[in-house]
Amino acid sequence: MAGDGWGRQWQQHVSRASHVMGTGQYQVPIHRAASLRSVRSVGKGVDILDGSRMQGLDMPTAVRYLSESDVALQVLGAAYIQHQCYHSDDAKNQIRVLHGVPALVQLFSSDNQAVQRYATGATRNLIYENSDNKVALVDAGGVMHLVSILSQPDEELRKTITGVLWNLSSRDHLKEKLSKEALPELTDKVLIPLCGSLPLSPPEKDIFLNTTGCLRNLSSVNERTRQKMRDMPGLVDSLVSYIQQEERPDDKGLENCLCVMRNLSYQLYSELPPSVRLRLEGPTRGSAIKDSEAIGCFTLYSKKDTERNQNLSILSEVSRQPKGAEWLWHPKVVALYKVVLQNSDSNSTSREAAIGALQNITAGDARWASVLSGVVVEQERMLPILLDLLDSNSEMELRPLTGLLRNLTRHFSNKDHMAKNMVRVLVSKLPNDGLQKTPSSEVVVNICGALNHLVTCSSLAARDILFFNGLPKLMAIKTSHDNSGGSLKAARAASTVLCNMFQYSKLHRDYKLVRPTTADSKNNYRTLKNNPVWGAV
Repeated sequence: MAGDGWGRQWQQHVSRASHVMGTGQYQVPIHRAASLRSVRSVGKGVDILDGSRMQGLDMPTAVRYLSESDVALQVLGAAYIQHQCYHSDDAKNQIRVLHGVPALVQLFSSDNQAVQRYATGATRNLIYENSDNKVALVDAGGVMHLVSILSQPDEELRKTITGVLWNLSSRDHLKEKLSKEALPELTDKVLIPLCGSLPLSPPEKDIFLNTTGCLRNLSSVNERTRQKMRDMPGLVDSLVSYIQQEERPDDKGLENCLCVMRNLSYQLYSELPPSVRLRLEGPTRGSAIKDSEAIGCFTLYSKKDTERNQNLSILSEVSRQPKGAEWLWHPKVVALYKVVLQNSDSNSTSREAAIGALQNITAGDARWASVLSGVVVEQERMLPILLDLLDSNSEMELRPLTGLLRNLTRHFSNKDHMAKNMVRVLVSKLPNDGLQKTPSSEVVVNICGALNHLVTCSSLAARDILFFNGLPKLMAIKTSHDNSGGSLKAARAASTVLCNMFQYSKLHRDYKLVRPTTADSKNNYRTLKNNPVWGAV
């Protein structure tokens, strides 16, 4: 609210309102609606109200003012609601009972900027940590009304609107509706313009943070929404552009972008359109034979021809300049995640997101997962970086990290090379038995899975497990546990590694030299000696 004219008009309407209510004057004028200044976690805003203490006004009157034709009364009613909802959960429920939510929604489209600011500010406070009011806002058509004014040049208003949308997106049952009603507008009116004008000003950074926080929540809901976001023109390109240009590794907007990229890469290969999946998989020998001419009982297509054509299809995909969703699986995205992981100042959530995205795009049986595994290990030489990250005690990082390492050991053909670099570090991360709570059972299963991929094809891996004292650990994980679901999975994973280690008869003599040090380990060892698999040890 700026200008002397508005100030005089405001005082006149305050006097009128006081006369109507039969109460005294307000002590100080009401200032502009506060913005969403900070965020504690995804979908939860911290509201900082900058206003006066209002006296002599009650909630029914404030709600009634929302429907008055007088702009000043609309502002007064919305400002009172904003103030009360910041301080009182009971006020939030009272407004819903008084049908104040639809009245606020109608004010979003007001021609008066002050009305819009106070109405959206009141809504922000109204829905904060109140699920019923979130539903009431959506049912009243609030999302459509909010996105319709996103193109307003008022940065304060845009901050509040995007903050409300972020808050709404924290509720799972509202995410799909938001993806239908808000996703196109958020992308076209906010995300793309902001990422096209980097670096951002402080107010723009707040708007970007709110917007990407909303996208982060939406990207986690289901396959249908993930696919819609992948197909949204400009969305992935904008995220990549921000990741490439943001210089502060601890930036919360950067964290949100990485989390969206991770979520959109989840189950990527199974959710891709058939045409894209066929392009990434390349021609198979079966399809080539079917399409080729035959002479008698013989075809003109050989195994070498198939391999050559597959390599050509890989080269064609790699040389393509990625656009849109192609960034999710293009080799260039690996380098993008590498930069995040190399920076020691990156926050834990950003690292977790980058690792998780790499885990997603290297997972499964798809040929392209194998191609990108090769990019990680050979082209970007990321193995030392990933192994160093195993020093972390954060379960949130260790779970995707060990999952990624498991994928890499599965796909990379040179198992001896991987064993030389990985076994010592992986074994050191294993717990001494299955009763230890850290690392978690999921991490232990992943480590055992990685070791097993190596052991099945490399006697060097089995030898190094033995050399770095991995055998007693695997024995103890197999036999000493609390019978919980997680520990039983870890026990089975350790048992599988032990079984595959036993196939190398030349190492049996070395196995016999392993001697446990503790009483429990000795009991485990005697048990394993009588095991059918380890009976020869």
